[in-house]
Amino acid sequence: MLFNSYSFLLAYLPVTLLGFFILGRIGKQAGAAWLAASSLFFYAWWDYRYLALLLASICANYLAGSYIARRAGTAEGRRVLTLAVIVNLVLLGYYKYADFFLSSANALLGTDWPILGIILPIGISFFTFTQIAFLADAYAGKVTEYRFIYYVLFVTYFPHLIAGPVLHHKEMMPQFDEDRNYRPHAANFAVGLTIFAIGLAKKVLIADSLADYAAPVFAPNADAPTLFNAWGGALAYTFQLYFDFSGYSDMAIGLSRMFGVRLPLNFNSPYKSRNITEFWRRWHMTLSRFLRDYLYIPLGGNRHGRFRRHFNLLTTMVLGGLWHGAGWNFVIWGALHGGFLVVNHAWQDVCRRVPVHLPAGLGRFLGVALTFLCVVFAWVYFRAPDLATANTLIAGMLGQFGASLPEPILSRLGPLKGVVDGLGIGVSLGGGAAFVETWAWVIVGALVAFFAPNTQEIMGRFDPALPEDNRHAQPVARRLAWQPSRRSALAIGLLFALGVLALSRPTEFLYFQF
Repeated sequence: MLFNSYSFLLAYLPVTLLGFFILGRIGKQAGAAWLAASSLFFYAWWDYRYLALLLASICANYLAGSYIARRAGTAEGRRVLTLAVIVNLVLLGYYKYADFFLSSANALLGTDWPILGIILPIGISFFTFTQIAFLADAYAGKVTEYRFIYYVLFVTYFPHLIAGPVLHHKEMMPQFDEDRNYRPHAANFAVGLTIFAIGLAKKVLIADSLADYAAPVFAPNADAPTLFNAWGGALAYTFQLYFDFSGYSDMAIGLSRMFGVRLPLNFNSPYKSRNITEFWRRWHMTLSRFLRDYLYIPLGGNRHGRFRRHFNLLTTMVLGGLWHGAGWNFVIWGALHGGFLVVNHAWQDVCRRVPVHLPAGLGRFLGVALTFLCVVFAWVYFRAPDLATANTLIAGMLGQFGASLPEPILSRLGPLKGVVDGLGIGVSLGGGAAFVETWAWVIVGALVAFFAPNTQEIMGRFDPALPEDNRHAQPVARRLAWQPSRRSALAIGLLFALGVLALSRPTEFLYFQF
């Protein structure tokens, strides 16, 4: 079931809210049980056959976590933790990577092993990582709440179940046990609906509009793209993914707030980042936190010298890339980001020894521009269906297939036409409307992403999310900050209405595939 669908907005959400608050008056356990059951229904709506897999995973990890928590810090607890994590990873590996490894082995060894054709259970990466974090926290002695119904709700809580954020046991359990969250509050509905409306608009009005202009250049066997077409398609996808994931994150936070529960912040204007390290503190923040706490630091982090730190960064990012998808393009995407991080850390080491002084504005502009370019090139491998398509598009972005403008545009350049001809830019027949529309949407996306305040800045006075990492949030002008007023209600109502009217073409969120 999609957040951006009539069945969700007009049936599932009202019934779930009503049942939660009615049963919440009977008791917290009844309200939590209703919300957990509703979340399981939400998951089963996609494919009821995988509900048994989710429930089996929940029961097994709950029993293992309870056992580990009673033996926190002991050798026995560590053995059970290791076994439980291995079982989780084997399950994830079978569903997500079995066909990838078989096809790779066939290509490398010349074998003909049959592909299994496994359908990836939706959300398996998120509920697996959430439960691995629970197991590790249990071993560290951080788990204090053992009620099964709360654990089921923790794992299945529908706002995060399909595409994150990756949750920590300690940040959610106290909220599920809070009496006041089982009573309806007008403030929670006002804040939650506002955030949801903003997220819905990002998804259906911007991201889905950009999708039509990104798809052609990433199509298998597409014609080799010239410079402007290649960059237009790559940038269209860059902003499509941005607003798709930003929209989902807002909608998840808004939905959860209606139930009185605050989710951790998961998206914080990453394209405004001045370096790639900052980018990963702003993009998919809870996944970055998970990879840092449960992979990078256990590998040794930066505690064993510069070379080991760089190796750990590369390993973490390659595995993070593979987590996003079973394909060599995702491995390359992760390796690129690992390489960017290594270069960034090396550059910072140089700057500490030989300070580089640039005007503040120029330094920020150059940092943001270089980081953004690196991210755009890496997104090509993230999006492309295969390496051949990705390499062809990269070659087009580097000008290998020349540059051309549609004839209707070139004929209207007037005296600039001679300059364009002098630069070796040719003419193409047809495609003028698509060219203009592509770049118009890219400009709209860029203006919003780089210059508009983000949702948590607009809603900052009302604590929209858990303050895990909001260090980059900037105060916004009073006229842009949301206020519980008629003017704000009118603006958000209009935005929500436009979003609902655009639901006639519902599409899945891009992160659903992971």
